[in-house]
Amino acid sequence: MKLLEKIFQQAKNNLRCIVLPESFEERTLRAADIVLQQQIAHIQLIGNKASILTTAKELGLAHIHQARFFDPETDPKMDEYSQLLYSLRKAKGMTLEEARVLAKNPLYLSVLMIKNGDVDGELAGAANSTGNVLRPALQIIKTKPGVSVVSGVFFMLFDDTSIGEDGVMVFADCAVTPNPSAIQLAEIAVVTAETTQIIGGFTPRVALLSFSTKGSAKHEMVDKVVTATQLAQQQAPTICIDGELQVDAAIVPSVGASKAPNSLLKGNANVLIFPTLETGNIAYKLVQRLAGAEAIGPVLQGMGAPINDLSRGCSVEDVVRMIAITANQAR
Repeated sequence: MKLLEKIFQQAKNNLRCIVLPESFEERTLRAADIVLQQQIAHIQLIGNKASILTTAKELGLAHIHQARFFDPETDPKMDEYSQLLYSLRKAKGMTLEEARVLAKNPLYLSVLMIKNGDVDGELAGAANSTGNVLRPALQIIKTKPGVSVVSGVFFMLFDDTSIGEDGVMVFADCAVTPNPSAIQLAEIAVVTAETTQIIGGFTPRVALLSFSTKGSAKHEMVDKVVTATQLAQQQAPTICIDGELQVDAAIVPSVGASKAPNSLLKGNANVLIFPTLETGNIAYKLVQRLAGAEAIGPVLQGMGAPINDLSRGCSVEDVVRMIAITANQAR
């Protein structure tokens, strides 16, 4: 079964409720309609039900009525969410009145719903910047215990099934943290391995990349990757993690045998951890554009709950996929 088929099937087998705060956005509504029709997830929409249904009718959407609706202007549960926000932010100087106003913001309301256990995950960003999506999440949900950094992973899908794991490679961080420390890079490696297992459904073989292979070059940037590798191996001793490796030594068995004969990976890595955001972002886009790989993501990881950010240039298909991925993270 191909990766995307597996992601959709896992979502259907373990239905979760995903909140979509951008219910006014056409691509979001079209995607929600598809998700509801195909029973990929339960959908929570924020906004006036009558208004949303009117828009859905105009768009010819036949399944939006199956969603759950929450109107922050009229729902009596808003007081509960306001009190929750106040309790979480009063130490930062927030008053109850300020909490009542801010809790009506759909991006804040969505993460309050997650915090309160009323929904399982959130997807936004079709009409909001990454900063606007992440700010409420980091204030209210925060990162996972033992993780200090949020990162973004791409699943790179190739027609050639000899690449990576049956044609799938996992790249991180390609979306969030510009220059992670050694500690943060180790955390990114470990959580990416977990994401690979949860969403990809295969055993991760993780390479921390550098322009050096096992001491072939000396530089502080190499030292960071060496330290990160040691920390990641300590944090996740049962996962195959190695570094520092040049990319050819990580993914080409013959080169790995020559440059790093004692490497645990043997040139068979299926997860690549880049030392900085710029290298990861450049690499995934080069592979996407020049090698024709399909890039699925970014999937955000490191958060205390499943919260994902869309590109504002996303397609309806992108939104459907990310709803399914968010549901998988919530399993």
